[in-house]
Amino acid sequence: MTGQVRAQVLVVGGGPVGLLTAAELAGQGVRTVVLEAAGAVSEQPKATTLHARVVQSLVRRGYLEPPAADGAVSRSFHFAGIPGLSVAAPAEEPAPILKRPQADLERLFEARARASGARIMRGYRAVEVRTGPDGAQVTAEGPHGPVRIGADYLVGADGAHSLVRERAGIGSSTAPATVAALAGEVTLADPAALAPGWHRTPRGWIVCTALPGGRTYLRVLDCTGAAPDRRPPAPEELRRQTARIAGRDVPMTDIRWPSRFSDFSRLADTFRSGRVLLAGDSAHVHFPIGGQGLGTGLLDAVNLGWKLALTVRGLAGPRLLDSYDPERRPAARRVIDNTRAQLVLMNPDPFLDPLRGLLGDLVEAAGPAGGYLGGLISAQDTVLPARTDGASAWEGRFLPNTRLATTDGETDVVRLLGPGRPVLLLAGERGGRYLAEAGPWAGLLSVVRTARADALPEPALLVRPDGYLAWAAGGGGLGQALEAHFGGRPQASAARRGGVRAGARGAGPGGPLPPPHGYRRSARGRDGRQLGEHPRTPVGGDVQGGQDGGQHHAGQQVPQQAGDPLGQVLIVGQHLGHLLDSGEGAHRHRGGLLGHDVRQQLALGLGPFEHVPDRRLPAAERRGAVEPGGLHVQ
Repeated sequence: MTGQVRAQVLVVGGGPVGLLTAAELAGQGVRTVVLEAAGAVSEQPKATTLHARVVQSLVRRGYLEPPAADGAVSRSFHFAGIPGLSVAAPAEEPAPILKRPQADLERLFEARARASGARIMRGYRAVEVRTGPDGAQVTAEGPHGPVRIGADYLVGADGAHSLVRERAGIGSSTAPATVAALAGEVTLADPAALAPGWHRTPRGWIVCTALPGGRTYLRVLDCTGAAPDRRPPAPEELRRQTARIAGRDVPMTDIRWPSRFSDFSRLADTFRSGRVLLAGDSAHVHFPIGGQGLGTGLLDAVNLGWKLALTVRGLAGPRLLDSYDPERRPAARRVIDNTRAQLVLMNPDPFLDPLRGLLGDLVEAAGPAGGYLGGLISAQDTVLPARTDGASAWEGRFLPNTRLATTDGETDVVRLLGPGRPVLLLAGERGGRYLAEAGPWAGLLSVVRTARADALPEPALLVRPDGYLAWAAGGGGLGQALEAHFGGRPQASAARRGGVRAGARGAGPGGPLPPPHGYRRSARGRDGRQLGEHPRTPVGGDVQGGQDGGQHHAGQQVPQQAGDPLGQVLIVGQHLGHLLDSGEGAHRHRGGLLGHDVRQQLALGLGPFEHVPDRRLPAAERRGAVEPGGLHVQ
């Protein structure tokens, strides 16, 4: 006999993205069910890197501890295995790179989801999905027989081979695999034979990460072509490929978790179809480099969770959920593009050495701020599309953390966003006039007033639960913004469930609120530029785009398919063009007309200039032979 379960939201897939989505929903009182085929969290080594915007978002949602130290912090990273890239975070924010095993995150999110009332059904695999205008019906096979779950909304977080995506009829743009890669956890007979770090050879790459207990996590990249076999590799295949790429035997024992991956990429045509929403690998897949895959999926969950919760609870109209796709799909498009660019640069062919050398010089010249690539990798340059007419230049930007003194004691932006409600910040008496305008949304907002009128850059700011600014005074009426984001006046019954939290007083001990990271005021209007013009700021830039996915950072066109060499060079050229044009210190001065010429030739698909023979410099000086140590890798 088939069991019956009813939920407001059903999440198919209990990996990190699905569990975080469930925790966000259940934490807001949404009746949530998660289906996950695995009986327990897998201990297989997977992603470990969380970049700045992900860390900042998880801190604001209470999953990670707030920062303890003041002052801007930077960390060393890489781009395509080229060291020297700095990723920085503003003062009052956590360090910009956090190392946390994916399994630990899954346990954290699952515990939070369960504690908030979510039902996690482990050992249940979805086998049939039916969707309609009123919701979805999913049949799952489990240890006690089949179960049918009905839900008002369905979230597909079921990975690259998503059943939800397929049954919902959501198409995808894909690019075939061009490289083959293996990974596994091993014990090296001689740990000194492969020191931790990135090793480039004439045949490919070997990336080694030291694990507790003297173990090593090994990843081997063969750039000669895709693997014909998609089945998990045998341990002997990992041993054999490591020896081939290294050019010598690398004795190893106790090989565990051997796996196979590639640069196959996929981007769903839309992240929402009616009452079906996609998140994580079900929506986007790319080559796992630079720690961006896990982070992109987690940012999907943070963006979707509060919107879907407010919609289900009747506190927002349909327009709020409509914003999920145009905000997250272009971000995923950018990650796919930059990982493609990195993979092109990682090709061991000496023909690319001049380009790697040029990029290495530009990365070093960017300095501690990290420049364009630092903002790209960390997602701190993300600016969401404006949703109101005459929007302020602040709208769509991430609000940096700052301390505020209130009648209840000292607090900060991070703590104010902890409950998961939109926050209306009012600057002293200047902001008082907005209280009446916000009245109809009393059940939705927390309102905080500062004593000093200069504590905020504008008289009033409307902050979304995910930390982005939904509105700022000077960009149209507050009522218009509230209606644009949350729909018409909320239901009276829903409004009575909350209350306006007003009257918090104080000003930040450090003075006025700092501008969004990487933002500079301009007299030219929103973002100070026309569409397609790269911002001359450390990490500025709009994410534009829609259903077609043909645009990304600052409206730049990108090839839909990049499997051909011309498309690959175009992708590298566009990122290098942004880097050359970012106008920062030494590399802007050194670029000059030569920088312009290089950018133009790359954009035209002409590739790098003639091959410069390797002069056999010492290994530590040879560009591309990345020395071990100091690199954070996924």
